Amino acid sequence: MSAGNATIFAVSSGSPPAAIGVIRVSGPAAALALQKLTKKQFEPRRSSLAKLRDAGGQILDEALVLWLPGPSNATGEDCVELHCHGGRAVLASVEAALSKIEGLRPAEPGEFTRRAFANGRIDLAEAEGLADLLAAETELQRAAAIANASGSLSRQVEEWRDRVLNASAQIEAALDFSDEDDVDALPDGFTGNIGELAAELDRWLARPRSSRLGAGVRVVLAGPPNAGKSTLFNALVESEAAITSPIAGTTRDVIERGVAISGVPFVFIDTAGLRSDSADAVEVIGIERANAELIKADIVLWLGDEGEGPEYAWEVAPRLDAPEYEPKSGSVYSLSAKTGEGITELKIALVKQARTILPKPGEAALNERQHNILGRVAEVLGAIQNQNDPLLIAEELRRARLGFDQIVGRATTEDMLDALFGRFCIGK
Repeated sequence: MSAGNATIFAVSSGSPPAAIGVIRVSGPAAALALQKLTKKQFEPRRSSLAKLRDAGGQILDEALVLWLPGPSNATGEDCVELHCHGGRAVLASVEAALSKIEGLRPAEPGEFTRRAFANGRIDLAEAEGLADLLAAETELQRAAAIANASGSLSRQVEEWRDRVLNASAQIEAALDFSDEDDVDALPDGFTGNIGELAAELDRWLARPRSSRLGAGVRVVLAGPPNAGKSTLFNALVESEAAITSPIAGTTRDVIERGVAISGVPFVFIDTAGLRSDSADAVEVIGIERANAELIKADIVLWLGDEGEGPEYAWEVAPRLDAPEYEPKSGSVYSLSAKTGEGITELKIALVKQARTILPKPGEAALNERQHNILGRVAEVLGAIQNQNDPLLIAEELRRARLGFDQIVGRATTEDMLDALFGRFCIGK
């Protein structure tokens, strides 16, 4: 049996030990594997209790068995699920028995999902959403990933493609029935319809991308030496990640910590104190790195004198509990990182601002690949609006359709698929 027709198996329920371990089998020999393990026939899509035995008849486990013939299942081909006891020895013994059945082999990372894609059970955008869902660590990441995995983006792309297909039909009709003297005439409303579609794509391209959810909102704490940055940093990340000291210049390098607040991903960055008179070579390097972080920041919390930070920075008046506390007159956040006063209000403000930077909860978001392709399609549609030749327009519309096909995987390359499905774990 060729590798392409092999039946694959893997534990699909996470690493043992656990209460239950699910072994998935998918491929043309799935029914044979089930029969060899149980010596029974099973009704499709109905759970049954059965003893699993190896080739010598030894009982390996008593498991809940599901027989799921294709194509109406997860992978689009015959499948079996064995819901075993989740001990390491149990699962290893069942896998060993499966490996001895002709035509079966262990699955590679992402191979079940790749077969689902190859068999038309999911498209490429849905597969990418599933990969993001498996990697999700915050609520916003989960919500955005599940929107794509459930086909939200795919349905939108299909709607765009149908509009382009309709425009192509209009152009073909114009070419078929136009007089020789009227070959450049475009259907009524054609240019306006293309303009509306191009504007819609531009709005999607202006949305925050899904990669922002993985990177998190970058919040840089900046100010002069001994301004309380590290103390506030520790309070925000809720750990003693940075060394705090009354000695100025304690922080010499950039310290990053990623945390989630109210399901929103953040990366907080503690930086060296900013000053221009340092003679310490190491401190100077730290100051240069701090300035570089200011450029990359989404939000800057300025703990220095009012008005001396970047013009876009949030003014923070720290050490509210200290006798030497000095309030700021502008729109500021007054707080004490030691007592916690004002910290909750700052976190609420950070979450509110982050939600304007990141994709909205549950809204489909484009990844980098999808964004690049959609950008090219938008350029094509923009060029069509300045074109009068139906023949050239027909070709441009074909290019637009190809772009939409690339997003959902009708047109793709094996290298790209290898990279995508390699992100999945074994058993998925």
